[in-house]
Amino acid sequence: MIAILSPSKTLAVEKPRQSGKHTIPDYLEHSEILVDKLRKMSSGRLARLMGISAKLADENRQRYQQWATPFDPTNAIPAALMFKGDVYDGLRAETFTAKDWRFAQQQLRIVSGLYGLLRPLDLVQPYRLEMGTKLTTRRGKDLYAFWGERIASGLRDDIEASKGDPVLMNLASNEYFKVIGKKRLNVKVVAASFKEMQGNSLKMITFFAKKARGTLARYMTQNQIKTVEGLKDFREDGYCFNSRLSTDDQLLFTRGG
Repeated sequence: MIAILSPSKTLAVEKPRQSGKHTIPDYLEHSEILVDKLRKMSSGRLARLMGISAKLADENRQRYQQWATPFDPTNAIPAALMFKGDVYDGLRAETFTAKDWRFAQQQLRIVSGLYGLLRPLDLVQPYRLEMGTKLTTRRGKDLYAFWGERIASGLRDDIEASKGDPVLMNLASNEYFKVIGKKRLNVKVVAASFKEMQGNSLKMITFFAKKARGTLARYMTQNQIKTVEGLKDFREDGYCFNSRLSTDDQLLFTRGG
C-alpha cells in the first residue's frame, strides 16, 4: 500500500534539522525543463500565471533564479521537512525515528507540480508551482499534460514493490490526484475523509481535514501499517472510523457526535 499527500504552499522558513539521510528525486530532469521555462518569466508574468501577489512573485522568481543542480544537503531539504502547513502539521516528520523514515520512504509519496513524485527524503529546493497551474510547454497547455502518465506509472511501480495491500491510499487533494487518475493507475484507490458533527449533521472543515490527512499518514508510518483494514483502528484527535457511512473505496472518520 502506498499513501499519497499533496505538497504545501507553506515552506520551512529556517533550514530544519535533517535526518542524516537523503535521496534524489526520480524526475529531476523533468523539473529542470519547468525551471528553465519559469526562470525566464518576469515577476509580473509569474504573478498572473500563479494568481499570486507581486511580493510572492518576486520571491518565487528569485527562487527559480537560484534553483540549481546537483542537489545535496547544503542546498536542498528533504521534502517531508520542507513542506509546512496543515497536512504537515499532522505528519510532524521532524519527530520521525530512523524506523519511521525507512517505512515512509517505502510507503509514502508526495505528488508535486514541479518534482512529479517525491519520497519523503528526496531533496528539494524551495518553489511554488501548483499542479493546476496552466503552464504551457511543448507537452501541452498545463502541468497535467506535462506530467502525462509519468506519475501514475511511477506509483504503479511503487505499489507493485510495496508490501501489504496493492492499493493507493489517496490522502491528496483533487487537484493533485487528477494528474494520476484511476484509469491511468489501474489499481484499487481508497480515499479517506474527515468530518465533524455540527448540530445534527456531519460537515467537512477544510483546516481540520487537511491536518487529519497528515495525522493519518503519521499513524500509518509509526505503526507500520500496510493494509487498508489496519487504518480503520485510527483514533487520533477525537476521530474514529465510521463503519456505517464508509464504503469500500472511501474511509470516513468522524468526531464530535
